[in-house]
Amino acid sequence: MKVKIVQKINKNAAPVIVLRDGRKPDSHPFFKLISEGDRANLRAFAGHAHREDGYEHVLLLSGGRRALIFGVPEGFNHRKSIKLMRRVIQLAKKERIAKVAVNLEDFNLSSPRIHRLEELAEVLATQLEIANFEFVKYKEKPKGGWFFVKEAQIYELRTRKIVGEMLKKGKIIGEEINQTRILSNTPGGDMTPQKLAEAAKKAGRQTGFRVKILEEGAIRKLKMGGVLGVSQGSDEKPKFIIMEYLKGKRGDKPVVLVGKGVTFDTGGLNVKVGDHMYEMHMDMSGGAAVIHTIAALARLKVKKNIIALVPAVENMPSGGSYRPGDLLRTMSGKTIEVLNTDAEGRIILADALEYAKRYKPRLVIDVATLTGAAVVALGPHASAIFATDSKISGKMQEAGEEVGDFIWPLPLWEEYEEDIKGVFGDVANVSVKQDHTGGVGTSAAFLRQFIKGETWVHLDIAPRMTAIDSENLAKGASGASVALLTRFLRDF
Repeated sequence: MKVKIVQKINKNAAPVIVLRDGRKPDSHPFFKLISEGDRANLRAFAGHAHREDGYEHVLLLSGGRRALIFGVPEGFNHRKSIKLMRRVIQLAKKERIAKVAVNLEDFNLSSPRIHRLEELAEVLATQLEIANFEFVKYKEKPKGGWFFVKEAQIYELRTRKIVGEMLKKGKIIGEEINQTRILSNTPGGDMTPQKLAEAAKKAGRQTGFRVKILEEGAIRKLKMGGVLGVSQGSDEKPKFIIMEYLKGKRGDKPVVLVGKGVTFDTGGLNVKVGDHMYEMHMDMSGGAAVIHTIAALARLKVKKNIIALVPAVENMPSGGSYRPGDLLRTMSGKTIEVLNTDAEGRIILADALEYAKRYKPRLVIDVATLTGAAVVALGPHASAIFATDSKISGKMQEAGEEVGDFIWPLPLWEEYEEDIKGVFGDVANVSVKQDHTGGVGTSAAFLRQFIKGETWVHLDIAPRMTAIDSENLAKGASGASVALLTRFLRDF
């Protein structure tokens, strides 16, 4: 979708009119751009359309043109404005409107989350782009093809150059979120560890970062017993994906991103119940997110040193699978006592976190669809964040609020570490109590054993793995954490 800044809207574009705080349509800048007859119709409609929960309407204008009218109730805030940005495109797609004209000031709430109009422009462009996405690769094309909005004209009277530049940046971020969603939505039969590695190499070629793939032999030489153990039940060989974007000052310590890359998770020998397995091709969403976060930063030409690591495996049951009771020796030398083969993501991340230390990082951030317990704790509206530095956690939470990629902090209490002390190995991969309580906390405590001494953040994005209807995005993967990480890392 083309996104551009304009001072005069095209006659072929449907004007989007957002009426806030009980305002009359006469006060909207697009009001003067429609005919007198259309103005009368708009006044009449708005006069009878007041509803406490807001409203939306497609108003037919003279000449066959249409306007999208949104009345928003009291309490309209930045979170709600993000949903409305997406709804504009959703409604335009439904009505098969190819071009829309949006007034940037309609979403300017003087919010503490957004400090300048140009920041708002970036967020708007991102939201419009991700709302226009739909995963249709495996569907039969309908007669006339798939319909997507082709152009969004952003009306901003002052037309400052910086606003136009930020629109372009926002569009880039939206495109990389959508690329993340494509990888995550792709079925497990087509998105194997090998295919995920190829996707990383393609992103590197296209956007300008280096990619190296470690094959099984190299993984074995590094003594990554966690990666090897989880993958041994699958015919698909493991891959360890290393991505480097080094555009910061020479000598500056990098930030290392680590993404969980389980391309399909059956649960292994602790096999999942059928209805819990359907979406497990998305269990590599953390890996997809770090691939396209580093791609976004490269396209934005951010002057930072960023490393991204993805251990990529399948977790499959077979005669060769790792078993409950197995002891896996990781790259760090610590052994993992396997109590449940369906807690495999943390096992492969243990090796990746140890590898991350090689870069002497200033910060390590891992991203993973790690636990159903995080979903139980937070529902589908926010990812969980655990951090060794509360200031960093706070900054990331602020970044998430700004861009609509929400997170919520949970505690890294030492008490959780008592629950994962192994009987025969150093660390158990689930609570030794096996009472199904505090699972999101014990998973973070497990990971911490392999990254002690480093500044570290853990993002459990399982709650945000898929989009929900109320957020006005297409069904399937949400692309969680790409917008959050891109915003945070640009300023960190």
